[in-house]
Amino acid sequence: PDSENSRGMSYTETLLWMMDAMPGDNYRPHPKLVRALDVLFIVHADHELNCSTAAMRHLASVRTDPLTAVSGASAALYGPLHGGASEAVIHMLEAIGSEEEIPSFLARVKAKKTKLMGFGHRVYKNYDPRAILLKDLANDVFELVGQEDPLVRVARCLEQAALEDEYFTSRKLFPNLDFWSGLIYRAMGIDLPFYPLLFALPRTAGWLAHYVEGINMDDDMMSRKGGDEGTGAGKVTEDGATKGSTYITRPRSIYVGKLRDGESDVDFVVPEYNENYGVDVSKSAIQRRRSLAASTWRFSNE
Repeated sequence: PDSENSRGMSYTETLLWMMDAMPGDNYRPHPKLVRALDVLFIVHADHELNCSTAAMRHLASVRTDPLTAVSGASAALYGPLHGGASEAVIHMLEAIGSEEEIPSFLARVKAKKTKLMGFGHRVYKNYDPRAILLKDLANDVFELVGQEDPLVRVARCLEQAALEDEYFTSRKLFPNLDFWSGLIYRAMGIDLPFYPLLFALPRTAGWLAHYVEGINMDDDMMSRKGGDEGTGAGKVTEDGATKGSTYITRPRSIYVGKLRDGESDVDFVVPEYNENYGVDVSKSAIQRRRSLAASTWRFSNE
Protein backbone atom coordinates (compact mmCIF):
# COMPACT_ATOMS: atom_id res chain seq x y z
CA PRO A 1 0.00 0.00 0.00
CA ASP A 2 1.09 3.53 -0.75
CA SER A 3 1.83 5.53 2.37
CA GLU A 4 3.78 8.63 3.22
CA ASN A 5 5.55 6.60 5.90
CA SER A 6 6.84 3.98 3.44
CA ARG A 7 8.00 6.30 0.67
CA GLY A 8 11.73 6.36 0.19
CA MET A 9 12.17 2.86 1.61
CA SER A 10 14.06 0.14 -0.27
CA TYR A 11 12.31 -2.95 -1.61
CA THR A 12 13.17 -5.14 1.37
CA GLU A 13 12.50 -2.36 3.86
CA THR A 14 9.07 -1.83 2.33
CA LEU A 15 8.37 -5.56 2.51
CA LEU A 16 9.19 -5.65 6.23
CA TRP A 17 7.17 -2.46 6.74
CA MET A 18 4.13 -4.03 5.07
CA MET A 19 4.44 -7.06 7.33
CA ASP A 20 4.34 -5.10 10.60
CA ALA A 21 3.22 -1.49 10.20
CA MET A 22 -0.13 -0.45 11.62
CA PRO A 23 -2.23 2.39 10.16
CA GLY A 24 -1.18 5.77 11.45
CA ASP A 25 2.04 4.77 13.19
CA ASN A 26 5.59 5.77 12.24
CA TYR A 27 6.95 2.23 12.21
CA ARG A 28 10.24 1.65 10.44
CA PRO A 29 12.03 -1.76 10.27
CA HIS A 30 15.37 -2.12 12.02
CA PRO A 31 18.22 -1.39 9.56
CA LYS A 32 20.10 -4.58 10.45
CA LEU A 33 17.06 -6.70 9.64
CA VAL A 34 16.62 -4.77 6.40
CA ARG A 35 20.25 -5.53 5.52
CA ALA A 36 19.77 -9.18 6.46
CA LEU A 37 16.83 -9.49 4.09
CA ASP A 38 18.79 -7.60 1.42
CA VAL A 39 21.65 -10.10 1.64
CA LEU A 40 19.27 -13.06 1.63
CA PHE A 41 17.51 -11.72 -1.45
CA ILE A 42 20.77 -11.05 -3.28
CA VAL A 43 22.19 -14.54 -2.74
CA HIS A 44 18.86 -16.10 -3.71
CA ALA A 45 18.34 -13.98 -6.84
CA ASP A 46 20.10 -16.33 -9.25
CA HIS A 47 22.34 -19.36 -9.09
CA GLU A 48 23.27 -21.38 -12.19
CA LEU A 49 20.82 -23.52 -14.15
CA ASN A 50 18.93 -25.10 -11.28
CA CYS A 51 15.57 -26.87 -11.47
CA SER A 52 13.30 -23.81 -11.48
CA THR A 53 15.58 -21.75 -13.73
CA ALA A 54 15.77 -24.63 -16.20
CA ALA A 55 11.96 -24.75 -16.18
CA MET A 56 11.91 -21.00 -16.93
CA ARG A 57 14.32 -21.45 -19.86
CA HIS A 58 12.20 -24.29 -21.26
CA LEU A 59 9.04 -22.20 -21.09
CA ALA A 60 10.75 -19.16 -22.60
CA SER A 61 11.97 -21.23 -25.54
CA VAL A 62 8.37 -21.91 -26.64
CA ARG A 63 7.33 -18.27 -26.15
CA THR A 64 5.20 -18.83 -23.05
CA ASP A 65 4.24 -15.42 -21.67
CA PRO A 66 6.32 -14.19 -18.68
CA LEU A 67 3.55 -14.55 -16.09
CA THR A 68 2.79 -18.15 -17.01
CA ALA A 69 6.51 -18.91 -17.23
CA VAL A 70 7.05 -17.54 -13.71
CA SER A 71 4.16 -19.71 -12.52
CA GLY A 72 5.85 -22.78 -13.98
CA ALA A 73 9.21 -21.89 -12.44
CA SER A 74 7.46 -21.27 -9.10
CA ALA A 75 5.94 -24.76 -9.25
CA ALA A 76 9.44 -26.20 -9.67
CA LEU A 77 10.77 -24.06 -6.83
CA TYR A 78 7.95 -25.15 -4.51
CA GLY A 79 9.30 -28.70 -4.33
CA PRO A 80 10.77 -29.59 -0.92
CA LEU A 81 14.13 -30.55 -2.45
CA HIS A 82 14.52 -27.12 -4.08
CA GLY A 83 12.74 -24.08 -2.62
CA GLY A 84 11.60 -26.04 0.42
CA ALA A 85 15.12 -27.03 1.49
CA SER A 86 15.50 -24.33 4.16
CA GLU A 87 12.16 -25.38 5.64
CA ALA A 88 13.34 -29.00 5.63
CA VAL A 89 16.44 -27.95 7.62
CA ILE A 90 14.23 -26.51 10.37
CA HIS A 91 12.17 -29.70 10.51
CA MET A 92 15.39 -31.73 10.75
CA LEU A 93 16.76 -29.61 13.60
CA GLU A 94 13.45 -29.87 15.45
CA ALA A 95 13.52 -33.64 15.03
CA ILE A 96 17.07 -33.80 16.44
CA GLY A 97 15.94 -31.72 19.41
CA SER A 98 19.20 -31.32 21.32
CA GLU A 99 22.93 -31.53 20.79
CA GLU A 100 23.08 -34.79 22.75
CA GLU A 101 21.06 -36.46 19.98
CA ILE A 102 23.42 -35.43 17.19
CA PRO A 103 25.69 -38.53 17.29
CA SER A 104 22.73 -40.90 16.98
CA PHE A 105 21.22 -38.75 14.24
CA LEU A 106 24.44 -38.80 12.20
CA ALA A 107 24.63 -42.56 12.69
CA ARG A 108 21.17 -42.87 11.14
CA VAL A 109 22.30 -40.66 8.26
CA LYS A 110 25.28 -42.96 7.61
CA ALA A 111 22.95 -45.96 7.73
CA LYS A 112 20.78 -44.18 5.13
CA LYS A 113 17.80 -44.18 7.47
CA THR A 114 17.39 -40.40 7.30
CA LYS A 115 18.77 -37.44 5.38
CA LEU A 116 21.13 -34.67 6.38
CA MET A 117 19.39 -31.56 5.08
CA GLY A 118 21.27 -28.35 4.28
CA PHE A 119 24.51 -30.16 3.37
CA GLY A 120 26.00 -30.83 -0.03
CA HIS A 121 25.51 -29.19 -3.41
CA ARG A 122 25.59 -30.32 -7.02
CA VAL A 123 27.91 -27.43 -7.94
CA TYR A 124 29.98 -26.74 -4.82
CA LYS A 125 32.27 -29.54 -3.70
CA ASN A 126 33.47 -27.60 -0.68
CA TYR A 127 31.87 -25.19 1.78
CA ASP A 128 29.25 -23.19 -0.12
CA PRO A 129 30.61 -19.58 -0.18
CA ARG A 130 27.05 -18.29 0.20
CA ALA A 131 26.71 -20.31 3.39
CA ILE A 132 29.85 -18.67 4.79
CA LEU A 133 28.27 -15.28 4.17
CA LEU A 134 24.94 -16.29 5.72
CA LYS A 135 26.60 -17.85 8.76
CA ASP A 136 28.13 -14.47 9.65
CA LEU A 137 24.83 -12.78 8.86
CA ALA A 138 22.99 -15.24 11.08
CA ASN A 139 25.25 -14.41 14.02
CA ASP A 140 24.46 -10.70 13.56
CA VAL A 141 20.71 -11.39 13.51
CA PHE A 142 20.87 -13.74 16.51
CA GLU A 143 22.77 -11.10 18.48
CA LEU A 144 20.27 -8.42 17.48
CA VAL A 145 17.12 -10.28 18.49
CA GLY A 146 18.71 -10.98 21.88
CA GLN A 147 17.45 -14.50 22.45
CA GLU A 148 19.19 -17.44 20.86
CA ASP A 149 16.90 -20.06 19.46
CA PRO A 150 17.68 -23.52 20.93
CA LEU A 151 17.81 -24.81 17.36
CA VAL A 152 20.76 -22.51 16.67
CA ARG A 153 22.84 -24.40 19.23
CA VAL A 154 21.78 -27.69 17.62
CA ALA A 155 22.71 -26.32 14.18
CA ARG A 156 26.15 -25.17 15.29
CA CYS A 157 26.93 -28.47 16.99
CA LEU A 158 25.62 -30.43 14.00
CA GLU A 159 27.78 -28.41 11.61
CA GLN A 160 30.87 -28.95 13.76
CA ALA A 161 30.23 -32.68 14.11
CA ALA A 162 29.69 -33.16 10.38
CA LEU A 163 32.77 -31.14 9.43
CA GLU A 164 34.89 -33.26 11.77
CA ASP A 165 33.54 -36.54 10.39
CA GLU A 166 35.49 -38.07 7.51
CA TYR A 167 32.34 -39.79 6.25
CA PHE A 168 30.81 -36.44 5.30
CA THR A 169 33.92 -34.51 4.28
CA SER A 170 35.11 -37.31 1.99
CA ARG A 171 31.74 -37.13 0.25
CA LYS A 172 32.02 -33.33 -0.09
CA LEU A 173 29.00 -32.80 2.16
CA PHE A 174 29.48 -29.29 3.50
CA PRO A 175 26.85 -26.79 4.69
CA ASN A 176 25.04 -25.01 1.90
CA LEU A 177 22.90 -21.89 1.61
CA ASP A 178 19.79 -23.51 3.04
CA PHE A 179 21.42 -24.56 6.29
CA TRP A 180 21.51 -21.00 7.64
CA SER A 181 18.82 -19.15 5.69
CA GLY A 182 15.93 -20.87 7.45
CA LEU A 183 17.39 -20.10 10.88
CA ILE A 184 17.71 -16.42 9.93
CA TYR A 185 14.09 -16.28 8.79
CA ARG A 186 13.05 -18.05 11.98
CA ALA A 187 14.96 -15.52 14.11
CA MET A 188 13.20 -12.73 12.20
CA GLY A 189 9.83 -14.19 13.19
CA ILE A 190 8.85 -15.46 9.74
CA ASP A 191 6.71 -18.59 9.69
CA LEU A 192 7.81 -21.74 7.87
CA PRO A 193 5.13 -21.68 5.12
CA PHE A 194 6.54 -18.35 3.93
CA TYR A 195 10.09 -19.67 3.32
CA PRO A 196 9.46 -20.76 -0.31
CA LEU A 197 7.79 -17.40 -0.96
CA LEU A 198 10.84 -15.52 0.32
CA PHE A 199 12.92 -17.68 -2.03
CA ALA A 200 10.66 -16.99 -5.01
CA LEU A 201 10.52 -13.21 -4.56
CA PRO A 202 14.22 -12.55 -5.29
CA ARG A 203 14.58 -15.53 -7.65
CA THR A 204 11.92 -14.00 -9.91
CA ALA A 205 14.50 -11.38 -10.91
CA GLY A 206 16.88 -14.14 -11.96
CA TRP A 207 14.14 -16.06 -13.76
CA LEU A 208 13.13 -13.04 -15.79
CA ALA A 209 16.75 -12.33 -16.69
CA HIS A 210 17.02 -15.89 -18.02
CA TYR A 211 13.69 -15.45 -19.82
CA VAL A 212 14.91 -12.35 -21.65
CA GLU A 213 18.27 -13.92 -22.43
CA GLY A 214 16.63 -17.07 -23.71
CA ILE A 215 14.28 -15.40 -26.17
CA ASN A 216 16.92 -12.94 -27.40
CA MET A 217 19.76 -15.39 -27.81
CA ASP A 218 21.34 -15.43 -31.27
CA ASP A 219 20.98 -18.47 -33.51
CA ASP A 220 24.65 -19.35 -33.59
CA MET A 221 24.89 -19.23 -29.79
CA MET A 222 21.85 -21.50 -29.44
CA SER A 223 23.38 -23.93 -31.92
CA ARG A 224 26.63 -24.09 -29.96
CA LYS A 225 24.67 -24.86 -26.80
CA GLY A 226 22.87 -27.79 -28.37
CA GLY A 227 19.50 -26.30 -29.30
CA ASP A 228 17.42 -27.96 -31.97
CA GLU A 229 14.16 -27.61 -33.81
CA GLY A 230 14.07 -24.10 -35.27
CA THR A 231 10.84 -22.26 -34.48
CA GLY A 232 11.19 -19.15 -36.60
CA ALA A 233 9.84 -17.15 -33.65
CA GLY A 234 13.02 -15.16 -33.35
CA LYS A 235 14.41 -12.25 -31.45
CA VAL A 236 12.03 -10.01 -29.52
CA THR A 237 12.47 -6.31 -30.23
CA GLU A 238 11.38 -3.32 -28.16
CA ASP A 239 8.12 -2.97 -30.09
CA GLY A 240 7.22 -6.59 -29.43
CA ALA A 241 8.09 -7.80 -32.94
CA THR A 242 10.36 -10.75 -33.61
CA LYS A 243 13.16 -11.39 -36.05
CA GLY A 244 15.52 -14.23 -36.80
CA SER A 245 14.85 -17.68 -35.37
CA THR A 246 15.42 -19.54 -32.15
CA TYR A 247 15.25 -23.10 -30.83
CA ILE A 248 13.01 -25.03 -28.50
CA THR A 249 14.93 -26.26 -25.46
CA ARG A 250 14.87 -30.04 -25.52
CA PRO A 251 17.08 -32.11 -23.18
CA ARG A 252 18.28 -35.46 -24.44
CA SER A 253 17.20 -38.65 -22.69
CA ILE A 254 18.48 -42.20 -22.92
CA TYR A 255 16.32 -45.23 -22.18
CA VAL A 256 18.20 -47.63 -19.90
CA GLY A 257 15.48 -50.15 -19.18
CA LYS A 258 14.70 -53.48 -20.80
CA LEU A 259 12.68 -54.51 -23.83
CA ARG A 260 9.63 -56.75 -23.74
CA ASP A 261 9.80 -60.22 -22.22
CA GLY A 262 12.01 -62.52 -24.23
CA GLU A 263 14.07 -59.74 -25.77
CA SER A 264 17.57 -58.72 -24.75
CA ASP A 265 18.58 -55.50 -23.04
CA VAL A 266 18.72 -52.46 -25.24
CA ASP A 267 22.16 -52.03 -26.79
CA PHE A 268 22.85 -48.31 -27.17
CA VAL A 269 26.17 -48.76 -28.97
CA VAL A 270 25.81 -47.71 -32.61
CA PRO A 271 25.57 -51.03 -34.51
CA GLU A 272 28.06 -52.16 -37.10
CA TYR A 273 26.97 -51.60 -40.69
CA ASN A 274 28.00 -53.16 -43.94
CA GLU A 275 29.34 -51.06 -46.77
CA ASN A 276 25.84 -50.46 -48.10
CA TYR A 277 24.61 -49.32 -44.69
CA GLY A 278 22.30 -52.28 -44.44
CA VAL A 279 20.38 -53.23 -41.32
CA ASP A 280 20.49 -56.64 -39.65
CA VAL A 281 16.93 -57.92 -40.11
CA SER A 282 17.48 -60.62 -37.49
CA LYS A 283 17.08 -58.01 -34.77
CA SER A 284 13.76 -57.09 -33.18
CA ALA A 285 11.54 -54.39 -34.69
CA ILE A 286 12.64 -51.93 -32.03
CA GLN A 287 16.31 -52.62 -32.68
CA ARG A 288 15.79 -52.38 -36.45
CA ARG A 289 14.05 -49.04 -36.02
CA ARG A 290 17.00 -47.76 -33.98
CA SER A 291 19.45 -49.13 -36.51
CA LEU A 292 17.64 -47.40 -39.36
CA ALA A 293 17.78 -44.09 -37.49
CA ALA A 294 21.48 -44.52 -36.74
CA SER A 295 22.13 -45.55 -40.33
CA THR A 296 20.37 -42.45 -41.64
CA TRP A 297 22.38 -40.29 -39.29
CA ARG A 298 25.64 -41.90 -40.38
CA PHE A 299 24.80 -41.56 -44.06
CA SER A 300 23.82 -37.87 -43.73
CA ASN A 301 27.06 -37.05 -41.95
CA GLU A 302 29.45 -38.66 -44.42
